[in-house]
Amino acid sequence: MRCSVPRRLPWGTVSSSTAASGLSSLTTTAPLSLCAREPHVPADRLVAEMVPPPRFDAVRFATYLPDPKQPSQTEAVEVLDDFAAGLGAPAAGSGRRGLFGFGRSRGKGRAAGAGPRGVYLDGGYGVGKTHLLASLWHATPAEPARKAFGTFVELTNLVGALGFQKTVETLSGHRLLCIDEFELDDPGDTVLVSTLLGRLVDAGVALAATSNTLPGKLGEGRFAATDFLREIQGLSAHFRALRIDGEDYRHRGLPEAPAPYSEAQVTKAAYATENASLDDFPHLLDHLARVHPSRYGALTDGVAAVCLTDVRPVPDQSTALRLVVLADRLYDREVPVLASGMPFDRLFSEEMLNGGYRKKYFRAISRLTALARDAKGLVETH
Repeated sequence: MRCSVPRRLPWGTVSSSTAASGLSSLTTTAPLSLCAREPHVPADRLVAEMVPPPRFDAVRFATYLPDPKQPSQTEAVEVLDDFAAGLGAPAAGSGRRGLFGFGRSRGKGRAAGAGPRGVYLDGGYGVGKTHLLASLWHATPAEPARKAFGTFVELTNLVGALGFQKTVETLSGHRLLCIDEFELDDPGDTVLVSTLLGRLVDAGVALAATSNTLPGKLGEGRFAATDFLREIQGLSAHFRALRIDGEDYRHRGLPEAPAPYSEAQVTKAAYATENASLDDFPHLLDHLARVHPSRYGALTDGVAAVCLTDVRPVPDQSTALRLVVLADRLYDREVPVLASGMPFDRLFSEEMLNGGYRKKYFRAISRLTALARDAKGLVETH
């Protein structure tokens, strides 16, 4: 079922002439519809878009403010800065025959050619791992076309869109691949990506990663290095774990989602906001099943705000996982989300929140909640 902008405007009448007259003081065009979009993204664009998200455009090692009480944070900046500098020239040979370490490393590192070709940032929530990972990408002396940055989900989606061998060929010419939030909760995907990374290491690509928490361990401890290195098995020798200590925020729980607005408020705001989209939430979920997740970013191209009506609990896990990806893309692009229906902290069932993918669902709730707060001004303004 294709969804579209509601034909009846809740604050006005159903006649087209009256509706048009009532909207003349707001905008001259109807809102966009995500459901009306079926983007076809060329392979080269999928790879070209593997850069740090807009909210990390300006981050650098110099903008990371280490906690003076946590010396590991200062050391991580120094080591990563040296690692980036060491990527200025191709490794001698490729892959396992040409591994190199962390350059100068303030005298602490091993000589070039003697160390691992990957780094794993090991720390709890809120210590700035993504900031440091993006800073590494920015600091690496290579043109953007030769370094890639993406989440684990984006990488698996790339393989799904291009095929395994084509992905290997496409990324093998890169100097650096950064993987944020390496997923440890799906054994099949973990094996797939580990195999891919093994091929890339053999081609001379340097790696950097952070990871999430394994199922059953949410809220337990701060660090996941042991889990990460065990799950990637044969690749573990290629990673040096950098422990980044800091205050752990995992036990704060989910943020309280803002109360949803009425359908009339959401629809009126959509018409009053330039380049806003307006969609019925259940129909949008149906539409996501027809669009490859690798294209969810393109689905939101040019969208200044997402307006959703009739938000209700997600019916099944497949749909829920697709929504997680959309939430990530909206969050990366800082697109506010205004909604009617149920609050975002009631999207997922208790069974989902207690299952193996609960970390993803917690992240989606947190991010949609933040975007809902960003959208508050759309209603207040109009």
